[in-house]
Amino acid sequence: MSLGEHLVELRKRLIIAAAGLLVGLVAGWLLAERVWDILRRPIDDLQEQGRDAVLAYNSITEAFDLKVQIALFIAVVITCPVWLYQIWAFLAPGLTRREKLYGVGFIGAAVPLFLAGVFAAWYVLPNIVLLLSTFQPTEDAYYQSARVYIDFVLKLLLAVGAGFVMPVVLVMLNFLGVIKGKTILKGWRVAILVIVLFAAITTPAVDITSMFLLAVPMVILYFVAVGIALLHDKRVDKRRAEEFAEYGIDLSEPDLSDDSDNGGGKA
Repeated sequence: MSLGEHLVELRKRLIIAAAGLLVGLVAGWLLAERVWDILRRPIDDLQEQGRDAVLAYNSITEAFDLKVQIALFIAVVITCPVWLYQIWAFLAPGLTRREKLYGVGFIGAAVPLFLAGVFAAWYVLPNIVLLLSTFQPTEDAYYQSARVYIDFVLKLLLAVGAGFVMPVVLVMLNFLGVIKGKTILKGWRVAILVIVLFAAITTPAVDITSMFLLAVPMVILYFVAVGIALLHDKRVDKRRAEEFAEYGIDLSEPDLSDDSDNGGGKA
């Protein structure tokens, strides 16, 4: 495809993704209040523990802006099959019909992993809020800006959800022939370091439990992706060797046609 054709394809995929998000935004607006009641539970838990914890709105439009923000978050989550497929469709326009079936596997794995990441972030969120509130004297009121709170929560949910999808992206790149499984495996030390740093950034550094609750599943998913990539490479290499064998070429042996009988030197 030419550059112009790539741009046309990109515009097409963006329009479809935007249309899906628009439909999801309508549904998100209807569900925003229920989701807000769920997201604010950590603050309600502090109140049940006897803390003077309150979410405050600092401007006239803040409540409206917050509802729009939550509706957009819901739209991103519930329409993830749509925009994830558009990403795949744009990256792999030249695949064969059989190879395009990988897209079904990509969506089938990416969607539940993204939702699992969102759930994992929500699971550790009460621990994060409780831990950070302990730095404040108990006799002081815990007045938290609703805008600041929802920004923190939504960024945490989306970041961890995206982090859980990264192993699927590695497998996708391997199936497209962009990266080898051995290359992914060689970088396991760097990958673990990045995962730990990511978990430490998205959770308070002193909250070791929450950090490991996020890091351990991501490390496991990384090595699962490595295993799938290695198995795929092995199958591809075997099929390629069989194809070359039909022409009398053995890929398992080095080419010694330039070697002479005197130890490989030239005549």
